[in-house]
Amino acid sequence: MKTINYHLRRGLVCCTILLLLSSCELFEYHPYDTQNFSATDVNATNIAEIELQNNHSDTLHFVFTGDTQRYYDETEEFVDNVNKRDDIDFVIHGGDITDFGLSKEYKWMYDILNKLDVPFVTVIGNHDVLGHGKDVYLEVFGDYNFSFISHRTRFICLNTNALEFDYATAVPDFDYMSGFLNDSADVDQTIVVMHAPPNSTEFNNNASPMFNYIIERYKNVRFCIHGHNHKFEINDFFDNGILYYGCEDISRRSYLVFTVTPDSYSYTLEQF
Repeated sequence: MKTINYHLRRGLVCCTILLLLSSCELFEYHPYDTQNFSATDVNATNIAEIELQNNHSDTLHFVFTGDTQRYYDETEEFVDNVNKRDDIDFVIHGGDITDFGLSKEYKWMYDILNKLDVPFVTVIGNHDVLGHGKDVYLEVFGDYNFSFISHRTRFICLNTNALEFDYATAVPDFDYMSGFLNDSADVDQTIVVMHAPPNSTEFNNNASPMFNYIIERYKNVRFCIHGHNHKFEINDFFDNGILYYGCEDISRRSYLVFTVTPDSYSYTLEQF
């Protein structure tokens, strides 16, 4: 009987300790676990919202930012600043939501960005790929390549982190990119979004001629946008007049606002 009571007391103590640890969130699930996320397919959900927006105006205003990584305070300030505006249709994040691709990093940054008053989408960055981060991205945000239409403008969002995918998969995915060469949608122009730009170490520059060949043939390409380099820059990588705009990382407390009409576009570098 003493032995039975001993084991019962021991089991009770163990259960109590487990409950206390759980209630204090001291239990660390697997670092790539996504069970604590309240949302999945975030990009698809927000794209549905973007494409339902009232597009009667022929002028589109969108924010481009990126490389928020571990800059949580600055990202909260960014969200507060954008929410004070009434002229933004949506936000595009240029990748590197996380530093190490950890589930908690994804969750912390998602919880901040989800406070935006306008929908947002994000492409995958090279830091987001680390470890099993690409699996977390896939479940929480969705496909690595995706597109959407707003104000008769096609946005083609691409995974360009070839180095982090070990060149084992098609990055950039030419089959996906080629699907828009004969775009039958009722659009006037195209904007291409990516994290790592051509000529960066992450980009498979052996593939850059084909990458450019396809992009040149998209319907009325206005420009391309990217993150990764952590600085504001404008490049004509292929000397063909297609400009690539890079944004500063969020620690610089800045973001880009693009205004796009059927005939022209402009941009401003906003500080907060």
